Amino acid sequence: MAGLDWLNALPSAEAQAALLRCCGSRRWSRAVAQRRPFGSESALLDAAGREWDALAPADWLEAFAQHPRIGETGVTASSTRAWSASEQSRVAGADDAVRRALADANRAYADRFGYTFIVCATGKSAQEMLASLQRRLHNPPDAELRVAAAEQAQITRLRLAKLLAEHPEGA
Repeated sequence: MAGLDWLNALPSAEAQAALLRCCGSRRWSRAVAQRRPFGSESALLDAAGREWDALAPADWLEAFAQHPRIGETGVTASSTRAWSASEQSRVAGADDAVRRALADANRAYADRFGYTFIVCATGKSAQEMLASLQRRLHNPPDAELRVAAAEQAQITRLRLAKLLAEHPEGA
């Protein structure tokens, strides 16, 4: 609960900045910060999900833009770089052929949909992410946007837990 106490006690602008590390949508971070104080982590996650679902596609795209392509490093803000690296850690051990295929599929995805491929990479192998990327390349654009938004919602939930864990004593 200490991490939650920390988040609840932050001034609004600082809470928004902290939440922005979890999801790159400014509208989302502002809306979630305004719903404080949270009585439990479950209440925070519920509010985060409700606010995410209420956003417009432009807000989703803003959040997507904060992610590196699968297998790329150094693209994200320094405040989330370690989280991205950890989430995608299983790509580092992939062979060169898989990493090249990921790079090619990432480019094809961006060309087709106009944004970075979003997948909740935690616990997934490079091959699993590549297979997902290749499958999703065939989705209609409107359906793919919703799939990517659902993946972002999963990422956000995990990152909110990480954010709270960074402040175990509430400081």
